[in-house]
Amino acid sequence: MKDRIARALTAREGPMTSELVLHPGGFGLGSVPVRLTPAGTAQSVCGFCSTGCSLTVHLDHTGQAINLTPNPHYPVNLGMACPKGWEALTPLGALDRARTPLLRNKSTGQMEAVSWSQALETFVSRFKEVQSRHGQHAVAALSTGQITTEEMALLGALTKFGMGLIHLDSNTRQCMATSHVAYRQSFGFDAPPYTYADFEESDALFFIGSNPCIAHPIMWQRVMRNPHNPDIVVIDPRVTETAMAATLHVPLRPKSDLVLLYGLARGLLDRGAVDQAFVDVHTNRFAEFRTFLADFPRERTLRETAISAATFDRLTEIVATGKRVSFWWTMGVNQGHESTRTAQAIINLALMTGNIGRPGTGANSITGQCNAMGSRLFGNASSLMGGYDFASASHRAHVADILGIPPELIPARKSWAYDEIIDGIDHGKIRALWVIATNTAHSWINQSRFAALRDKLDFMVVQDMYPTTETARLADLVLPAAGWGEKEGVLINSERRLGVIRKVSRAPGEALSDFSIFKLVAELWGCGDMFARWKSPEAAFGILRELSRGQPCDFSGIEGYDHIESARGIQWPYASSSGSAAIGHERRLFSDGQFYTADGRAVFHFEAPRPMPETTDNEYPFLLLTGRGSSSQWHAGSRTDKSEVLRRLAPTALYVEINPKDAKGLNLENNDSVTVRSRRGTAAAFVVITPNIQSGQLFMPMHFAHVNRLTHPSFDPHSRQPSYKACAVRIDRATTGLDEAASSF
Repeated sequence: MKDRIARALTAREGPMTSELVLHPGGFGLGSVPVRLTPAGTAQSVCGFCSTGCSLTVHLDHTGQAINLTPNPHYPVNLGMACPKGWEALTPLGALDRARTPLLRNKSTGQMEAVSWSQALETFVSRFKEVQSRHGQHAVAALSTGQITTEEMALLGALTKFGMGLIHLDSNTRQCMATSHVAYRQSFGFDAPPYTYADFEESDALFFIGSNPCIAHPIMWQRVMRNPHNPDIVVIDPRVTETAMAATLHVPLRPKSDLVLLYGLARGLLDRGAVDQAFVDVHTNRFAEFRTFLADFPRERTLRETAISAATFDRLTEIVATGKRVSFWWTMGVNQGHESTRTAQAIINLALMTGNIGRPGTGANSITGQCNAMGSRLFGNASSLMGGYDFASASHRAHVADILGIPPELIPARKSWAYDEIIDGIDHGKIRALWVIATNTAHSWINQSRFAALRDKLDFMVVQDMYPTTETARLADLVLPAAGWGEKEGVLINSERRLGVIRKVSRAPGEALSDFSIFKLVAELWGCGDMFARWKSPEAAFGILRELSRGQPCDFSGIEGYDHIESARGIQWPYASSSGSAAIGHERRLFSDGQFYTADGRAVFHFEAPRPMPETTDNEYPFLLLTGRGSSSQWHAGSRTDKSEVLRRLAPTALYVEINPKDAKGLNLENNDSVTVRSRRGTAAAFVVITPNIQSGQLFMPMHFAHVNRLTHPSFDPHSRQPSYKACAVRIDRATTGLDEAASSF
C-alpha cells in the first residue's frame, strides 16, 4: 500500500493530463485526457450552485488556470456569471487548504501531519474496530451535493456494498429531499420537468419561497429576458429582492403556504379554471382532491394566510387566465415542517390547469447545490443508484449485475436520513462517522446539538478542502481533498443537464481527489477488486451510463465527457436509441402527457395542514425567518470567504432585519448590537431596520454559523428535510459589542 500511495502522490504532482487510475497491478500513473491546451483554454461548469453555468478557464503554458470568463455559447448562462462564478478559482489558492492528512494526537489533543499510509491505516483500523465492537452498522457517512456524480456513486457503492455500512446520507437532505419525494410520489420518478428556456416562455411566473435574484442570479437574468411582459408573482413573507421586481407580491403569514395553495386551487375550481380534459386523461385522484378542497373556502384562506382579498383574487385571476403559467420553488418550500405536501400542492396546481409539458409551464423545483441532482440519482442513500429501489429484489439484482457484484451485498432497505443518523449518535447506535465535503457543525439545524454529540463518537473522519471548517476542527482525522478545478467529472444541474468539470489546477500539497481517496480506502479495506472497473472518473461514468439505461433518467446515448462538452451539456433523458441529432439544447419532460407511474398518470397528493411545531409566545414573541443574504455568499462560506472580492460584496458580520414598528417598540436603532435568543441558543447581531420584514418577524442570513444555534429541529415526515425557515425567538439589546457576531464571519 505504501508503494501505491507513493505512486499516487507522484501521479498527482505530474502534468494535469495525468490522474490516479487503477491498473491490474495496483495504483499508478495513467493517461486521462482532460483536453487542456497549454496557453489555451478549457471549458468547465461552475461548482457552486445548481444553475450549472459554463466557464472558459484560461491557462498558462503549463496548463495551469490563471483566469476565467463566462462561456457565451453555453445554453445555460449565455455568457453571464454571478460573483461566485467569476471568483471560482480563488478558493483553490486559499492559505488554509488541507495539504496533508492530519491526525489528532491522543496525548496532546492536537492535530498533527501524518503520511497518507498512516492516515488510511488508521481510518480502516478504527472503523473496523468500531464495527467489531458495536456492529456493522455502527459506522455512518454524511456526504454532499458538491462532489462529482462519479465520486458520489463510488462513495455510495464503497460504503454500502464494500464496507458493509447501511447508513449514508447527504447534505442534499437539507435542500432537495422534499422535491425528490414530491416528484417521485406525484410523477413516479424524481423528475424536474423544465428547461431554463421556460423562464423566457412563460406569460406568468410564480416564485414560491424562492428568491432567485439572490440565490440563482443567472436564472433571474433568464427571467429578465422574457419578451412576453409576464406577470411575476412572488409568494414570500418577506419583501425579497425578487419580490421588489414582482408585479404581485403575496406577503403571506410564515408557513401558511399550504393553506394558500389549497385555497388557490379551490378558487380555480370555483372559477371553472380546471383543464378537465387534461385532468381526465393524464391524472389520478382529482375527484378526491376536489372533495378535499371543500374545506378551503376563500374566507379561511384569507384568515389563515393574512393576505388581503384583493391580493388573493388577483392571484387566482393570474393563474386562471394565464396560457403558459410556470410555478417555481426553492428552500422556502423545501425547508418546512410539511414541505412535501406543500411542493405537491404546487404540482397539483400545474396538473389541474394543464400547465405542464408545454413551453413556459411546469411545477419546477430549483435545485440548491451544484450536484444535488447527481446526488439524488446516484448518491445511493434514499434511492438505490440510478433511481432504483432498495426494497425491490429485481432492482437489486439488476444493479448488482451491472456492477458485477453479488446481489446479497446490496441492502434491502434504505439508509437512515440525516436527522436519524444524528439521533443514532445520540442513542449510541452510531459510534463512528465519515463526513465528506460538508460542514455539519455549521449547517445542521439546532447546531449546538451536533457539537455536544461529538463526544459520543469513538472516531470521526472529515474529508475536505479545508481543515479549518467547524466540522474539521472536531475531527480525529482530516483527509485533504482536491476541489472543483483540481479534478474532473460530471455535475447535473437543475434542468437535468449533465455538464463536465475539468482539471485546470493542481491540488496543493498531498491533497487527492475524492475519487482517488475512495479508491485508496477500498484497496486498504480489502474490497478494491469490487471497483476494478472504476479506473478513472470517466470509466465510472460509463458504469453510471449503464445504470441509467431504461430508467427515466436514461443517458445511455452519451458517449463520454467530450460528447457532453461538444454538445454544450446534455439534458437527460438521452437514450442510446434517441439519436443525438434529434435532440436540441433545451428539452422539457411530459410533453406527451405521459408520466413515470405504472399507468402513466400523475397523482394528486394532499393532506390537511398542520400547525408550526414552534409558535410565538410572550417569552419568544418573534418568528425568525432565514435565507440567503447575498449572491456573493455560498452556504457556510467555506469557499466564498476565501475571496477578498466576495467578502467585500457581502456583509462582514451577522445582522438581523426588524420592522420599524417593532424596532421602535424595543427602542432599537440601526446598527445597534443585539442578542437574538431561541429556546436552543443565542446569536449576536447588529440591527437593520427595514419595512421589508413584517411586524412580528425577524430575518437573519443563513451563512453565519451562529444562526443555526437558533433553528428548531423539526422535520417533514415524508422527506425528513429540516424546517429551517421559522422558529420562535426574542431580541434583546446586547450588553457587549459585536465581537461574537463578527467572529462568525
